[in-house]
Amino acid sequence: MDVARLLAFSAVALALIVVPGPSVLFVVSRALSLGRQAALITVVGNAAGEFGQVVAVAVGVGALVTTSVAAFTVVKLLGAAYLIYLGVQTIRRGRAGVPLPTSPTPPRSHGRVVWQGLVVGATNPKSMVFFAAVLPQFVAPGLGHVPLQLLLLGLVWVGIALLSDSAWALAAGAARSWFSSSPRRLGRVQTGSGMVMIGLGVGLVLTSRSASG
Repeated sequence: MDVARLLAFSAVALALIVVPGPSVLFVVSRALSLGRQAALITVVGNAAGEFGQVVAVAVGVGALVTTSVAAFTVVKLLGAAYLIYLGVQTIRRGRAGVPLPTSPTPPRSHGRVVWQGLVVGATNPKSMVFFAAVLPQFVAPGLGHVPLQLLLLGLVWVGIALLSDSAWALAAGAARSWFSSSPRRLGRVQTGSGMVMIGLGVGLVLTSRSASG
């Protein structure tokens, strides 16, 4: 791997990741509605889903999604529908007035939270477009092993995303502790978090193929 290209990509990735976007908003909403531990698990799942997109780009599937209107639309609608579903469930929980548990999530729930984060990360068309359009620009074809170079760049992205999103999850989780002292206040937070997820889903529906980042 060309070191200069790797450092340049790291700088670009850092600049894009630290700015709050859909992934950060999703993680924060999960922290406020489910707690810090669930948010950190969501971060892992979301990062795994995004790396799955990198793998798809490395084997050529990403190019299909970004050039095919039908494929792009399917990915977009799947991600949007799932986000809206999670948002509705969170709002229903908040309106029911039942505080979410602050104790560690049971092992069975861990897998569910990871899966939810993975689906959201894997079906985000904006990151798919970014990976397919930008990653190849930082590859050095003369060095060979292009798929491996793409995977390495993807690992760099995931590493930075894990650190940045985890920081947001911890901060939001700390704020949730204050909200948890009042069931009514926590219910409002849950409702607001659900609305954020629904808004993200609607945003995906409106995403065009030219969008990136």
